[in-house]
Amino acid sequence: MNAHLKILMILTSSATMGEAGEPTGLWFEELATPYYAFVDADALVALASIRGGPAPIDSRSVKARGENEANVDRFLVDEAASKALNETLPVRAIDISEYDAVFLPGGHGTMWDLPESAELALLLGKAWADGKVIAAVCHGPAGLVNVKDEDGIPLVSDRRVTCFSDSEERAAGLDEAVPFLLETRLRALGGRYESIADFQSFAIADGRLVTGQNPASSALTARLTLEALNSGDAR
Repeated sequence: MNAHLKILMILTSSATMGEAGEPTGLWFEELATPYYAFVDADALVALASIRGGPAPIDSRSVKARGENEANVDRFLVDEAASKALNETLPVRAIDISEYDAVFLPGGHGTMWDLPESAELALLLGKAWADGKVIAAVCHGPAGLVNVKDEDGIPLVSDRRVTCFSDSEERAAGLDEAVPFLLETRLRALGGRYESIADFQSFAIADGRLVTGQNPASSALTARLTLEALNSGDAR
């Protein structure tokens, strides 16, 4: 991996499920595990969010130090990473030409603000047109639903994709809380949706588009992202 590779991670700014909904945000492990996969591969990682500033963390995804996934605990004591998380760049300020890949971690917050952001849709459309790798895990693919390719066709159309499945959403008890079911939406957009058993690790790379099914898939999604960057598909 060359040190010049730069990866942009775009996080949710939504701290609640809708206007009066219960608290939500970013799922911490889906940030931390890919973040360190990229950092440990000598890539430069920048953190952005829809609005900029501190990105909200879903309280269910972080426990007392020593009780979390190893990468979450590593992040919690990493001053540079924690500073970046508290000072995320707003999407509107991003120059996508500076980056080789974009990665969208999940967390239920993404279901509210990522699809609503016209700035994000334009940024990802430009990233795709410019030959970048685009990756997303769990609910992160919510950021893809309004992205168009160079021909004005939904980016996911006729491409292999996965995300948090409708079955997993029902198992989580949040199928009535979310504004739409993500699997259903990706299918409606023409995505060739695939998944495996609930909460098992699964990710797909369809050329420069990489998606992961659920929190258990973050490490695999990050690995496929790095492989796509190294394959020569990305410029």
